[in-house]
Amino acid sequence: QVQLVESGGGLVQAGESLRLSCAASGSTSRINLMGWYLQAPGKQRELVATISSGGSTNYADSVKGRFTISRDNAKNTVYLQMNSLNPEDTAVYYCNAAVRPFWSGSLVNYWGQGTQVTVSS
Repeated sequence: QVQLVESGGGLVQAGESLRLSCAASGSTSRINLMGWYLQAPGKQRELVATISSGGSTNYADSVKGRFTISRDNAKNTVYLQMNSLNPEDTAVYYCNAAVRPFWSGSLVNYWGQGTQVTVSS
């Protein structure tokens, strides 16, 4: 129903910036919420930031003031601007879309393939 394609990861030094992109296609009109999650090696996936269809945002405490989530509705794309990166930010970052199918009141989660972010000291 929804496909997510991520890009923008890479290798940077501490203090530098990256911008991740997530392009959504398919039944994008039924996306309730989109967000970014990270997963470090051997760790569970955890929330970074979310943005609603109305533009409301939510951030993990660890990224407040450094990361900014935004969306371009015309392009069906969500971005994560990552500033002041540090080695602790190193992880695979996944785009998520919570979709409400027409046949159900329950949300269905869709995930991108992930993009690697590596921050060196």
